[in-house]
Amino acid sequence: MRRGTVLLALFLASCMGGGDRPAPIRERKSGPITLNRPTPRETQQCFTDLSRERVRYSALPDRDFGGGCVVTGAVQLIDIGVPVTNLKSMRCPLARSFAGWVRFAVAPAAKQILGSELVRVESFGSYSCRAIIGGNAAASGRMSEHGLGNAVDVGAFILADGRKVRVETGWKSDDPAVRQFFQVIHNSACKRFRTVLSPDYNAAHYNHLHLDMGRGPFCA
Repeated sequence: MRRGTVLLALFLASCMGGGDRPAPIRERKSGPITLNRPTPRETQQCFTDLSRERVRYSALPDRDFGGGCVVTGAVQLIDIGVPVTNLKSMRCPLARSFAGWVRFAVAPAAKQILGSELVRVESFGSYSCRAIIGGNAAASGRMSEHGLGNAVDVGAFILADGRKVRVETGWKSDDPAVRQFFQVIHNSACKRFRTVLSPDYNAAHYNHLHLDMGRGPFCA
């Protein structure tokens, strides 16, 4: 066996097992550290955009939560016109895109396609200090955009007529109107966010739409 082949085999063996694994991603036990930094111009512009669109929000301090989880230029959304459950801090560009998507894509699609007003969006949350879940080997141990306050997962939509339209059961629903609703809001999301992951992407996303402003563009 050639020397180069031997070295390659040893390298692969060290990658697949026995090598050093990355430290788990978790917040520091002592709590977050507030970062006293000037607010960048693009963040100030984002705040202005939210105010102009009459989105009620509270600006949050930049914080280092430990484990690589750092959230800067973030807001807490208070009122975007439709109640949204389980939201924590979100970076302002994500909040701006999310508010626009709900207002100008999801709400009209619910009315026009499903025949009922959108009254609530149910999310699985935004900020969470963790690694990517359900990724491939290359993504294993890599920081999730959730750990940067740069992603939100949406699981269901509540309509005025009492229907709860879940991603889990509606994505491949027997009802063509429900399927069309999800197709329309998915296509719109892909134009507003850098990465959109649906149940078509992998098993980890069987029950929600993942929307983030990180790497991309990628739409699945």
